[in-house]
Amino acid sequence: MAETQTAQISTSRPMSGAEWAMLATLAAIWGCSFLFNALAIPDLPILLIVTLRVGLAAAALLAFMALSGQRLPKGRAVWTAFFTMGLFNNALPFSLIVAGQQHIPAGVASILNATTPLFTVLFAHVLTADERLNPGKVAGVAIGFLGVAAMIGGDAVRALGSDLIAQLCCLGAAVSYAGAAIYGRRFRRMGVTPMATAAGSLFGASVLLTPVMLVIDQPWSPPAPGLTAVLAVLGLALISTAFAYVLYYRILATAGAVNVGLVTFLVPACAILLGIVVLGEHLAPRHVLGMVLIGMGLAAIDGRLLRRFTAWRMS
Repeated sequence: MAETQTAQISTSRPMSGAEWAMLATLAAIWGCSFLFNALAIPDLPILLIVTLRVGLAAAALLAFMALSGQRLPKGRAVWTAFFTMGLFNNALPFSLIVAGQQHIPAGVASILNATTPLFTVLFAHVLTADERLNPGKVAGVAIGFLGVAAMIGGDAVRALGSDLIAQLCCLGAAVSYAGAAIYGRRFRRMGVTPMATAAGSLFGASVLLTPVMLVIDQPWSPPAPGLTAVLAVLGLALISTAFAYVLYYRILATAGAVNVGLVTFLVPACAILLGIVVLGEHLAPRHVLGMVLIGMGLAAIDGRLLRRFTAWRMS
């Protein structure tokens, strides 16, 4: 996610019980990333949180690849792609989400993050030849953005307060994820495995972030973080990033991109539940309305429910 990843295989067969269990686990893990962010923010600056997340996750994935006999590819073109993907799929969106969560609840951030497929559909229509808009996708995008408008609300726009800026940061992260999803299609053409893409992109993100973090955050200056923040960063890196990648690509390999894309529907529910239970957060009615509309928009884009309803009516 990352809370949203690039799919490279397509299938829509029904999933097995084991695959549904893995999908639910993945949703919970990515939902936890918003909780981990919220727990780390009070003690650590933004870029330090993100740099530790991508750096530790990259190290874990590179170790996993080494133990399984895999190696990163060589060549200027592929490493340029790794650094570009690391910027737009990791460094930039992770930083924007953490910045946004300084002012808005984890649940709200996760709902806004769920708009990624809406932007992906629009980018794909403009930038690719094989992913064109159709009436269902147009309706889904329109309904989804109505949900975004409902969440932000007219009062926030008129006040131009920190909440609006924070929500725009989370929307900016979704736009970045969507651009990365389109850009990431090139790795399949280059013959780079999904696991190598993940590890190489995270390594590239850590290299890009480290000097910027050292200049801006000066991590040697703030007081030492508490145990909660340390554990939260470890959870972000090792569970919500490194392990999530391994699980994501396991589901992708067996169930396909269409099925694994359903995780988008589940992550906000997990993040909201964790925010309420652990952090004592509360959602306003407009947030609930926005979540429902965004969910309806994603369902329209996916098209699966409509196809099944049509088949049921005709049977």
